[in-house]
Amino acid sequence: MENILDGKKLAEQMKASLKDKIAKLPYSIRLAVVMVEGNSASQIYVDNKIKACKALGIECNLYTFSATTDENEVANILQNLAEDRKVHGILLQLPLPKHMNKDKLLKLIPAEKDVDGFSGENIGELCLKGLRGNAFIPCTPLGILELLRSNQIEISGKNVVVVGRSNIVGKPMAMLLLTEGATVTICHKLTKNLAQFTRQADILIVAVGKRNLIDADMVKEGVVIVDVGINRMEDGKICGDVHFESVQKKAKAITPVPGGVGPMTIAMLLYNTYQAAKQQEERV
Repeated sequence: MENILDGKKLAEQMKASLKDKIAKLPYSIRLAVVMVEGNSASQIYVDNKIKACKALGIECNLYTFSATTDENEVANILQNLAEDRKVHGILLQLPLPKHMNKDKLLKLIPAEKDVDGFSGENIGELCLKGLRGNAFIPCTPLGILELLRSNQIEISGKNVVVVGRSNIVGKPMAMLLLTEGATVTICHKLTKNLAQFTRQADILIVAVGKRNLIDADMVKEGVVIVDVGINRMEDGKICGDVHFESVQKKAKAITPVPGGVGPMTIAMLLYNTYQAAKQQEERV
């Protein structure tokens, strides 16, 4: 289908390019993944990340803790990994159990090893400079931007509506788009008359985790749709936040779920890890 933004295809191309570059390096790249058990989706995400790393020749070490683990144990391993010069990237898999302080633990990851791009330093650099800075940009927003640019979708001067204000997708996505010259509107669960805003969008990015939130009546002809949502239906299949069948008929371009944003997120994690290793090894 001509108007499909195929994230899976682009991600495979990017991974193939990265694999060639990694094979030529005189050192091994090492990523550490810290996961606290208790979220079934997290295990799937981590397994996919480890599989992708191995396919590219990145050493990926998993540190797993039970859901009842004391926060200090997780803090200790993060501190040790932060000081280990052989570790180039550190990923703390979210969400965490309620008894753990997410912000406190994330602060233990040095900005230069923060391949998820969640640290205050990296987010601050993103807000100030976007792609022109040295920040590690959160993987999903970076993957969305790469998907749009690779499909020659103009961003500068366009009206972009982001539905969702999370620290992982919504907020950094908005900041990244601003630095690329877009006029950005952020909507969320407290927004009144959501359709009033979504109908104005040249590019609509939806990341709230609510099945079929956006239908054809809520978008204009020729809109570009990026669906970040992942929702499981009664039959076990996956769908997004956008009612794909109806909206696709009006859209200039649209991401499928699955096969759109998800593969790009992992590709960007691999890219950030590669860049982190290069920067750290070049300073040695």
